Amino acid sequence: MSRARQPPLVTGISPKEGAAWTKVTIRGENLGTGPADLIGLSICGHNCLLTAEWMSASKIVCRVGPAKDDKGEIIVTTKSGGLGTSTVSFKLLRPERIGILDQSAVWVDEMNYYDMRTDRNKGISPLSLRPSNPLGIDVDKGKIPQKDMELTFPGMSGDFTSENFSATWYLIENHTGSSFEQLKIGANNLKKQATKKNEGSLAYVKGGLSTFFEAQDALAAIHQRLESDGTERVEGSMTQRLENILNRASNTADTLFQEVLGRKDKADSTRNALNVLQRFKFLFNLPLNIERNIQKGDYDVVINDYEKAKSLFGNTEVPVFKKVYAEVETRISALRSLLLEKLLQTPSTLHDQKRYIRYLSDLHAPGDPAWQCIYAQHKWILQLMQSCRDEFIMGVGALDPEGDTRPSALGRLSHSASLKRGGSLRTPRPSTWRFETPQQVQFVEKLSDVVIGQLPNFWKLWISYVNGSLFSETGEKSGQVEKSKKNARQRQNDFKKMIEEMTNRLVKLVRGALLPTTLPHGELSFYGGWENKTELTGAWLTQIIHTVRACHEALSALEIPNDLLQVIQDLLLELRVHCLMVTLLHTTEDVKRLAEKEDWVVDNEGITSLVRMCSLKLMQTLIYLSKYLDDFFISLIIVCLTLKMSYNLSSVCSNISVDLCSPDRFTGVHEGFSPTSEQRLLIILSNCQYLERRTFLNLANHFEKHGLTGTEKITRVSVDAVRELDRKLFEAYIERRADPIAGSLEPGICAGYFDWRDCQTPTGVRNYLKEALVSIITVHAEVFTVSKDLVPRVLSRIVESVADEMCRLMQCVSSFSKNGALQARLELCALRDAIAAYLNSESNASFKLALDALPQLHSGADKKLLEELLNKFKSSMQLQLTCFHPAVHFI
Repeated sequence: MSRARQPPLVTGISPKEGAAWTKVTIRGENLGTGPADLIGLSICGHNCLLTAEWMSASKIVCRVGPAKDDKGEIIVTTKSGGLGTSTVSFKLLRPERIGILDQSAVWVDEMNYYDMRTDRNKGISPLSLRPSNPLGIDVDKGKIPQKDMELTFPGMSGDFTSENFSATWYLIENHTGSSFEQLKIGANNLKKQATKKNEGSLAYVKGGLSTFFEAQDALAAIHQRLESDGTERVEGSMTQRLENILNRASNTADTLFQEVLGRKDKADSTRNALNVLQRFKFLFNLPLNIERNIQKGDYDVVINDYEKAKSLFGNTEVPVFKKVYAEVETRISALRSLLLEKLLQTPSTLHDQKRYIRYLSDLHAPGDPAWQCIYAQHKWILQLMQSCRDEFIMGVGALDPEGDTRPSALGRLSHSASLKRGGSLRTPRPSTWRFETPQQVQFVEKLSDVVIGQLPNFWKLWISYVNGSLFSETGEKSGQVEKSKKNARQRQNDFKKMIEEMTNRLVKLVRGALLPTTLPHGELSFYGGWENKTELTGAWLTQIIHTVRACHEALSALEIPNDLLQVIQDLLLELRVHCLMVTLLHTTEDVKRLAEKEDWVVDNEGITSLVRMCSLKLMQTLIYLSKYLDDFFISLIIVCLTLKMSYNLSSVCSNISVDLCSPDRFTGVHEGFSPTSEQRLLIILSNCQYLERRTFLNLANHFEKHGLTGTEKITRVSVDAVRELDRKLFEAYIERRADPIAGSLEPGICAGYFDWRDCQTPTGVRNYLKEALVSIITVHAEVFTVSKDLVPRVLSRIVESVADEMCRLMQCVSSFSKNGALQARLELCALRDAIAAYLNSESNASFKLALDALPQLHSGADKKLLEELLNKFKSSMQLQLTCFHPAVHFI
């Protein structure tokens, strides 16, 4: 409370100087507790309380009034604190006076120079102006700064109309270079002006004094005669006779000067008519000016003139003006019709459309020209899209605009600037592009060009209609703008239907060209008709997908709602699926045809060129599809199935992969090289092994590199398909190679009527077993020639089959003699030891069962003989059995 009773203290003001009525901000302490507490505010001695606005106890905003003092303090008075003090001051800048004859870049209020202090009783006009040069000598402006003058003469002014006029300031400012003699002449001039001013009225009276006396005498005589004639009634009064005389004189004058006066009246009438024409020539010339400006296209001038005439003569009752104004209205009505025709004319630019809409709005055209334009543009775009399809169906779609005759809509569009500004999806094409590209591709590209060229301007026109910028570039609110917004709100659903119709037309036209089966039967005649056109490959379909996607992105960039563009997204999805199916179908056919290029020449990795060609084709297809598709699951399965079918075909047909009827188609086949069916099976097995271990792993790495998911499932399904093919091919090869070897064992054992119950003492391994080993060595050589990685797998199965057959044969023998048992054990051990590198659990079990079926050797001599014969066998066939050593496989 003690702080509230402290007097106000002003510590700052911003700005610190300025002219009258400058808005200032006052800052300080204890400037009041509220607006009601502020009871006084003066700046430079002028009361500014009326303009004061209390903001807070430390801030007040007000305007500086026209104070008498040029510099002074800021004093704040409050109820709570009383009269305050100030630590700062404000300087009031007074604008420089401009003389009557001085040039100025701004309008000067001349009332400031009127002599309002002149005594009206002295016969001088109150609007008389003081001379700009009262001394009457040459003015020589000095170069002394205004601030220096104010410091030298505080509170004074060099303006001789000011109450604080300083003659010294005036002389320094205007006559610095004048000599003393010139100043004396100026002083004399001032004296003369003062003398003339004082003596002006008196001299006027003195000069006309005799005239006043004569007039007084004449009036007195007339008065006297009138009084004396008042009693005479014979011939009437004097005034009556005088009136008669004057009337006769007037009639005589009229008779004498009637012709002259008639010409004068006619001249006056003509002059008045000319004055009227001159005064109102704007209205009389307006119809002709309107016609001329319309021909020149100066519609802005016409509208301005019309508004001016309407404000001046719209409600006139003068017949002539009404007639001329009616002619003006007729011309304006014709202009409205012309502008509406130009507005609805297509094609036209967005700038022209906005311009014509504003013109019609300014001319108060009936209806809603903006909506009429939107509706006309909607119909025009639909016509363009349909005409694009019709011209391609008629077979002239690939021609340039300069070529054959085109439909009217597209013919006009080819010369329209709006399409050029809207852009195009096309890049520069070679001259042969139109002949090499299928018509469906050209149609989709041209259709997209039409949509991208026209729909953005159509959308922008609607946005301008919605926000009112059609009628006001600055966004200034007006009745017309509010009316436009109201109409737009009422027609939002109608415009949405227009956009939906155009996007549906675009989608249906593309479907009719590429996906006719997705259209209802009743719409095929309107959107279809492409049955006789070339079927598109995957490459052309991907180009179409790229075009449609670019069209969708261009429309999305306009911020068109997504629900209106959903049909285009659905179309893109179906096109991608269709492209996938077509590409996979073509890839399947290409993979099948690769079998015709098989040359059966095995490289160092144990595969033929077919695998590399198939892998390359598969990788190219996937990379190609990855640019446009997101899921390869279906594609990879189908490709794997295609591989399976092709290899099954290779394993079954004896003459697979080579078409001898057309050898020129297979330049890779070596002359004179014709592998057997078993060799082909081995080659195919090696190729399958390469696919499983190399190709599919590379595909999986490719998937992971591009961030695709589900690669494990894709790889597993693909490997399973190839493994199934490999299993069948492997079983076929084992059947062809193992059966003959196993089948030769029984005849070889029984050769020469050999009997296990009655035979001589063994002298070595019999020939049938050696022949079986040679057959196994032959298979080893055949497999090793193709792929050393297949050797363990193939020989293990061959050995398994032979061991199983030997076990069966040994178990079928009812009894063995001593020598027979020794011979059988010798042959079984020799066979087992020779192929020991390829024994597996099944073959080991078979050999064990076979040996268990033989009588045991109890004699040491028999065991020694068995060992000697085995060593003899191994020594004699050491060279042949070397191939079965595992180390040999890596030489």
